[in-house]
Amino acid sequence: MSAAVGAVIDARSGQAVRREHILDAAEACFVRNGFHRTTMQDLAREASMSPGNIYRYFDSKEAVVLGLAERDRERGAVLVEAMERAGDRLGALMGILSRFFIDISREAAVLRLDLWVEATRNPAIADLVERGDEEGRVWLTEMFDALKTSPDCDPAALFDAIAPLMKGMIVSRALIPGYDARPSVAQLQALIEAGLSGALAHSPADKEAGR
Repeated sequence: MSAAVGAVIDARSGQAVRREHILDAAEACFVRNGFHRTTMQDLAREASMSPGNIYRYFDSKEAVVLGLAERDRERGAVLVEAMERAGDRLGALMGILSRFFIDISREAAVLRLDLWVEATRNPAIADLVERGDEEGRVWLTEMFDALKTSPDCDPAALFDAIAPLMKGMIVSRALIPGYDARPSVAQLQALIEAGLSGALAHSPADKEAGR
């Protein structure tokens, strides 16, 4: 490898490290002060960088949130790949969900809750939140379709059944000190297993329609 190529690689590596450092600083600021009250100057102080240096990597707070979301997706993709290599896709899915909701830190849950609130008044954040929610919905619905064991399984309806429980666990983690997600995770897994086998209770409307 030439010295010039090595210098380019080192520069890119250094940029990636600084970007990660800024994202870590932003996460700390958002959790401590809330997204709305945090300024780019606050991020600069937390990261021990000049505001101008921050703007070299992110041109707005919304861009920082997008960076955090992209980092979460990358980490999630690595986890999914590692667990699916075991060959048990259902076991991998259950493990991913269990690990996420049991291990999520209170700080991460507080940040997620704050962004949901900010989405009600900030169109840019609303778009980011909606995009992230849609990606999660599509991924889980496709996974349910691949894992279903009965033609009575409705992947979209199954997602609708578990979505409130998943959000509720994040809210509880954010608001309740010492929250233990394990009982809710067990309920989530039982719902998924029931849905995949077509055993989820039908709604009154479905029963009236003979479904």
